[in-house]
Amino acid sequence: MKALFLIFHGFDPSNGISKKIHYQVKALKQCGLDVELCSYDVALDGRRCWKVDGRIIADLGTGIRAKLKRHIDYSPIVQYVKENNIEFVYMRSYHNANPFTINMVRSMKRVVAKVVMEIPTYPYDQEYVVLSMKIELAVDRLFRHSLAKHLDGIVTFSNALRIFGKNTIRISNGIDFDAIPLKEHQNDTSKELHLIAVAEIHDWHGYDRLVRGLAEYYRTNPSYKVYFHLLGYFYSITGEKEFDQIVRENDVESYVIFHGAKSGKELDELFEKCDFAIGSLGRHRSGITYIKTLKNREYAARGFSFIYSETDEDFDAQPYVLKAPADESPIDINRIIDFYSSLKTSPEDIRASIKHLSWSVQMQKVLDVLY
Repeated sequence: MKALFLIFHGFDPSNGISKKIHYQVKALKQCGLDVELCSYDVALDGRRCWKVDGRIIADLGTGIRAKLKRHIDYSPIVQYVKENNIEFVYMRSYHNANPFTINMVRSMKRVVAKVVMEIPTYPYDQEYVVLSMKIELAVDRLFRHSLAKHLDGIVTFSNALRIFGKNTIRISNGIDFDAIPLKEHQNDTSKELHLIAVAEIHDWHGYDRLVRGLAEYYRTNPSYKVYFHLLGYFYSITGEKEFDQIVRENDVESYVIFHGAKSGKELDELFEKCDFAIGSLGRHRSGITYIKTLKNREYAARGFSFIYSETDEDFDAQPYVLKAPADESPIDINRIIDFYSSLKTSPEDIRASIKHLSWSVQMQKVLDVLY
C-alpha cells in the first residue's frame, strides 16, 4: 500500500521531533507500507517549496506571497496524492486547522482510503502564550472540529478517547533502537554525579526547578558534587535570558553547563559522561498531567534512569524511574543522589524493559485500527 507521511514544516538534524518523524516513516515501511515523506522547506536563497523525499514537487517562490501560499494552497500535495495513487495519508498536526487544510483533506479523501492526523501533544492550547501564536490558535480552535470530521482517526499519545469529536487511536511515543546506542560505561560516582537533559527547551520542561534544587543543595556546602548538563536550544530568546538569570541569581554557574544543541557522536559522548537523566518537570504549567513523552523513551533506550513529574503509564511503576511532584517546588537533589546510589537496574535491563515501545510496534497499532 502506498502511503504519504505529511508534515507542515522542515527538519533540523539535532531536533528530536525531526528524528522522530524519520523513525516513524521507517517503522511504517517495516510494517509493509510503501511510504514517502512530504515536508515544507525553505532554501538558503529564501525559496519555499514542498518536497517529497527531498524532491521538489512545488516551488512556491520567495517573499510574502510564497509565505502566504504555504498556508492556503495545498493543491500540490493533493495533486501528488492523486497522481501517485496514494492510498493512506498520515499527517502530523501543526495546529493549523483552517478552511484550507479542511479542503485539502476533503480533496484527498476523494481518492485515498484513509487519512489520519497525529496530534503530538494534547491538550495544547495552554502552550500558546505569545499574542501572534494566540491568533493562530484562535483560527485552529474555530475549525479543528470541522477538520476532525473528515479524518478517519486522530492518533494521540494521551489517554483521551475522543479529541475534537473524533475517536482516537492511542499509542505511545516509540523508539528506533537502531538509532540509539546503549550506554557503555558506568562512571565513578563516588565523588560526583552528572545529570543530563536534552530538549528543545520550553518553560514546561521545568529545568528551573532543578536549578533551584541545586541552589538549595549547595547552600549546605556539600563535598559531593552534582552537575547539570543541559543540551538543546531554547524555544525563545526570552526563555534563554530568563533561565540564565535564574542560574546566576542562584549562584550555580559552576554546576549548570549549557552545551547547546548536539547530535550524533557529540551527543553520544556527552551521554557517556553523564549518569542520570532529567525529563520534564513542569508539564503542569501547560495543563498536562498525562503524556507519553519521546524523551523518557529515549533515556530508557540508552539505559538511563531518570526523573519526571507527569503521569506516564509506561514508566510510572518502573524501578529505575524517580517521580517528582507536579508542582513548583525545587527538585530535591539529595533524593536524586540517594535514588541513584541505591539503583540496582542495569542499563541493559532498562533498555530491555521497553522493547514493546519500538516504533514498528506502535505504528502497527495505527494500521490495525484502520485496517
